[in-house]
Amino acid sequence: MLTAEQTSELKAALQAELVRLGDHAKVGLEFTMDRDRDKFGRDSMDESAEEEAYSTQLRLHDRDSFLLNKVQKAMTRLEAGEIDECEDCSDPIGFKRLLARPVTTLCFECKNAQEQVEADHAVASE
Repeated sequence: MLTAEQTSELKAALQAELVRLGDHAKVGLEFTMDRDRDKFGRDSMDESAEEEAYSTQLRLHDRDSFLLNKVQKAMTRLEAGEIDECEDCSDPIGFKRLLARPVTTLCFECKNAQEQVEADHAVASE
């Protein structure tokens, strides 16, 4: 069970992450809006570099959208008093782990087990 101070600290971290993601979204939107301007006098290298930058920006936007969803779910779990409960084994997730990664849903042991299964699967697929 988290203390009121720990809950407040996690809430501040999650809110800061929401602000950061919002700022990234604004920059991405501005980049997209400016994309089609000044196309005269550019060569194929300029076009290629712009396309690569645009592709990278889209990938970052997708990643931020995925993270935004996780942050919103973490805020919901925090408000419900469930953020420190592992979704697999129901054991407590340590405050230090939550502070390092507030969107986590697994305790250290369950996350390690999940990563081991993924590693084993990757090796078997090779």
